Amino acid sequence: MCKNPFSILLLLLAFTCFSQKLEYSSFLIPAELKEDANAVVRNSVIEIAIEDVDKMTVSKREVVTVLNKLGISDARIAESYDNDTKITKLSAVIYDAFGNQIKKYKERDFLDVSAVDGGTLYSDSRVKYVDYTPITYPYTLVFESEYKTATTGFIPWWFPVNGYYVSVEKSTYTLKNPKGIAWRKKETHLTDFNIEKNDSETDLTYVLKNQKAFEYENSSLSSRDILPLVKVALNKFYLKGVYGEATNWQEFGKWMHKSLLEGRDVIDDATKFKVLNLVKGITDFEEKAKIVYEFMQNKTRYISVQVGIGGWEPIAARQVDKVGYGDCKGLTNYTKALLDIAGVTSYYTVVYADKKRNLDKDFSSIQGNHVILNIPNKEKDIWLECTSQTMPFGFLGDFTDDRDVLVVMPEGGVIKRTTTYKNIENFQKTDATVQLKKDGSLTATLKRVSKGLQYDDKQGLVSLTEEDLIKRYKSNVWSYNNNLEVNSVAIENDKDKVVFTEDLSVSIKNYAAINQGEYLFRVNIFNKIGYVPKRYRTRKLPLKISQGYKDIDDLIIKIPDGYSLNNLPETKELSTDFGTYKITFTKVDDTTFKYHKSIVIKEGVYPKEEYKLYRSFRRSIAKYENLRIAITKK
Repeated sequence: MCKNPFSILLLLLAFTCFSQKLEYSSFLIPAELKEDANAVVRNSVIEIAIEDVDKMTVSKREVVTVLNKLGISDARIAESYDNDTKITKLSAVIYDAFGNQIKKYKERDFLDVSAVDGGTLYSDSRVKYVDYTPITYPYTLVFESEYKTATTGFIPWWFPVNGYYVSVEKSTYTLKNPKGIAWRKKETHLTDFNIEKNDSETDLTYVLKNQKAFEYENSSLSSRDILPLVKVALNKFYLKGVYGEATNWQEFGKWMHKSLLEGRDVIDDATKFKVLNLVKGITDFEEKAKIVYEFMQNKTRYISVQVGIGGWEPIAARQVDKVGYGDCKGLTNYTKALLDIAGVTSYYTVVYADKKRNLDKDFSSIQGNHVILNIPNKEKDIWLECTSQTMPFGFLGDFTDDRDVLVVMPEGGVIKRTTTYKNIENFQKTDATVQLKKDGSLTATLKRVSKGLQYDDKQGLVSLTEEDLIKRYKSNVWSYNNNLEVNSVAIENDKDKVVFTEDLSVSIKNYAAINQGEYLFRVNIFNKIGYVPKRYRTRKLPLKISQGYKDIDDLIIKIPDGYSLNNLPETKELSTDFGTYKITFTKVDDTTFKYHKSIVIKEGVYPKEEYKLYRSFRRSIAKYENLRIAITKK
């Protein structure tokens, strides 16, 4: 009788391997690669053949072991195509933990659907995919695909470690360019990784081996800021019927303007007449631009359109004017055409939207996922988000703020940086008058004013019904206040000043604890900040505070009749590299005192060694935010 469980496991493996794939058994993965990993890339191979400026073949083979449900996203079974791209090979096989085949998919088994969501009007982009639902974990996917395309403007980049919580046994990237078409490459974050490299005028190969998973740490950098990446681009390329040539952003912008934008700014005479009438007699260019922008917002709506030259060419301005809708490209190009009529110079601008990400200012290629509009100004450039019907003139919010973008001019492209909303510019001021009641309840009137990115956080409230607005205050904003009721609410969105104002009347039952003549209550009622970062014994990554802000709270608090206001707490003050915090108490009279709080958090990247200091700072804030005052009966 065998008493060793490991011996039994080896026997099972040996039996299984007679008919199945031993190399796909999850038991063969080194223990260190399973640590902190949701998935392990066993073997990834990307082979790219550049046969000509307008002819490319891309072959992929991915072997990925998914250890748990969080790793499913690292085992995607899909390949995209369009009118310019033909899939020539497609298959997927699923193996269990022992390497037994449990599912096999041929190309005919893949679902074939539009590659965009229901909000897209029309698109020529499609995807073939398998929606596999695992029965058990771990399992291993072997996915193979190949496609041929005339478009060489999008050469796949090598990003061998796909974010946090994924490890890699082996990843190989090979590019063959037998005709020696001029190319460029940029390597980022390769130094600290086990990477082998071979390159020549016609061939390029990278291999990464045995890379352990990175665990995400609270307030960390984006994985793109630490993981290896190789970008490749041809100096001469082809994009959906259009040839291009560029080695830098100036040349790329010039090509883009001539090939994708030129001639698409024509507007019908009727609309020209309307625009000229709107700006008649106005000499200030900024006032003109604002009038035109609001005209565009009232006339159009956003809907995704992914056609044209690789989804990069905008719908003609005349067509947008006729139908009243467009995507970011079409609406931006349309707004630019309207501004041209009004005599205001503006430029089509390419940006990475949503998660903060820069266009690589040192490496020109087809980048970005969104388009906005730039109005040059000697004092400070004006930026317009043309897909929103409600965004204030000249305000971007955190969707496209503070990042490098490509401004496309007729004479060429220029890298600029969008508006930055830093620290104290993201401002919230709360003024309240609070009446504490004998039964422990309270009533209050409150005014809250928000600017900068704190304005951006709140401007969407105007679209809510009063019922939904009240629910938001009760279940989200002040969810820590049990028994809170909103008796009245009025909001004002001042788009000219970019200021959002909330006026409320509220009540809270059982707010104070009453015991043997003592009345105990938490003094911070409307802006409790309880966030404390996770503790790490050994921090591995730098600390990143993504958004700075400033809050000021001024509360006038009136105590109930029959109670005495004795000693108030002393001033509490913290000052660190990460920000400042201060609360003060001022006695007005025997029944009234003022509570003042000021907190500033500073955006920035800090050494990992300072994380403990930051955590200590936030712990102290959380402690003071819970400060309670006791008053006694007379």
